[in-house]
Amino acid sequence: MKVVLQRAKDASVTVNDEVAGQIGYGYVALVGVTHEDKEEDVDYLVNKTMNLRVFEDENQKMNLSLKDIGGSVLSISQFTLYGDARKGRRPNFMQAAKPDYAEKLYTQFNQKLRNEGIQVETGQFGATMNVTLTNSGPVTMILESGTEK
Repeated sequence: MKVVLQRAKDASVTVNDEVAGQIGYGYVALVGVTHEDKEEDVDYLVNKTMNLRVFEDENQKMNLSLKDIGGSVLSISQFTLYGDARKGRRPNFMQAAKPDYAEKLYTQFNQKLRNEGIQVETGQFGATMNVTLTNSGPVTMILESGTEK
């Protein structure tokens, strides 16, 4: 499982020209699922997402977590995180999970964050979405389960 976190001052996602989700300060989380992922991968990435210290403290040091600042998450399903573009000119998406399985783990990711008191807004799984954000820093982190444990 992969999550690309972008620290944002604000962000929103639209589907069919309607705002589906919107946050203030926090993360835009692009979430990709592969067919090998399990609930343990979800738990690992929920913990990392909540507790990664990349928000600035009073001394402008990246020392605070999402939980520390009371931030929000705009979570976007992103199967293209598992696109393999090493060969040819068209990416191969064979490592991306099938939609039913990916949606199940994506939903678990969002619900587990909510269970921890994090406000989570989402787009629409499988839809074409337009995401707008003000990347703060910019700070962008790539988290991946299975390789950081």
